[in-house]
This record gives sequence, C-alpha cells and structure tokens, in this order.
Amino acid sequence: MGSYYYLVSQLPYLIYGQKPPMSPEAFRDFARPFLSSQDAALLDLVDLDPQPVKRADEGKASYAELSPKCGSDFIDGWREWERALRLNLARHRAIKAKREGTASVEPPNTPADAATLATRAMAAAESPLEGEILIDKARWGAIETLQGLDYFGRNTVYAYLLKLIILQRKASFQTEIGFSEYKSLYAAILEGVQMGTSPAGEYK
Repeated sequence: MGSYYYLVSQLPYLIYGQKPPMSPEAFRDFARPFLSSQDAALLDLVDLDPQPVKRADEGKASYAELSPKCGSDFIDGWREWERALRLNLARHRAIKAKREGTASVEPPNTPADAATLATRAMAAAESPLEGEILIDKARWGAIETLQGLDYFGRNTVYAYLLKLIILQRKASFQTEIGFSEYKSLYAAILEGVQMGTSPAGEYK
C-alpha cells in the first residue's frame, strides 16, 4: 500500500462534535485524485451502513450474512463492527418489546465492544439524543482502532471519510427538524432492523 502523505497532511484534524470542515461528498472528490485507482474505487464503499446483503427471495436489505471481502481490512472490519452493533440493538429491542419469533439471525458476540455498546445504548434509549451521542462516540473510537498505525496509509483516508459522515449526521441533529429526523432513524435502527430483514439500508 502506498503512502498518501501529501493528502493526509493537508486534512484538518477532526474532533467529535465539531462542525464538519467539508461534506463527505466533497472529501471523496478531493481525495480521489491522490489515490491509486484501486484505493479510490473503495471510497464508494465507505459508509456507516455495513452494506447488507440483499436476500434474493425477499429483495430486502439483510444483515444475515457478512458482506463479501472488499480488499480493505479497514472497510471489512468496519462492516463487521457495525453489523454486530445493529444486530445486537435489534435483539435488545425485541427483548424489551417482549416480542418472540422475530429473531432470524443470532447477533454476533464479536467485536465485543460493539455487542456491549448495544446493551448500553438500550439503557439510554429513553433519551434519543443521549443514545445518539453514546453510539456515535463509540463508533468514533472503533474507527480510530481499526485505522491502525499507518497514519499516511489508505486506512487513514477511509477513517477520515467515516468521521466526516458521523459529523455531518450529528450536525443535522442540531435543529428541531434534524432532531426529529434522528428520532425516526433511531427508531428504525432499534425497531426496523429485525435480525435479518431490514430497511436499514436507508439508515444513514
């Protein structure tokens, strides 16, 4: 993997909660010319959603299976982490609602921090904003862990893009309209994801 020193050295440092210095779309356009064709193509796979596999028999987004390996350890690791979070959130939501027979996929216990986060998030579910902050701060930490030590490698570029997505999403919650949208999204991740069939591809 090549070094992207010139690209990374130009990037403003990101802190959770700050106003994003650029949109994720603008960053993709900015970064693409600096990357190899292979690494640039992977920019389009970087998203908060773990890109669920669609079941042919249902035509719906599903976290029943891990997405195929894409050639990036960072993106593959992120998909595994976020999938574990969403499936565990769905399980806890089903238990809380005392629903039975809705879990078609057993949520993974690993990565352990993602599974634990789901339990903690459910404890804060009565306050959507607190739940949002808890989840996104944990996402931020997971991104930094997955990024690794090669600071000028492609993982840093992908991690930066994911952080921008989180910052942009958080910024949308600052207004009353944005907060209302968040409550709908939060409800979708807790209620709509049903352990294997989900509209969660719409979750940003």
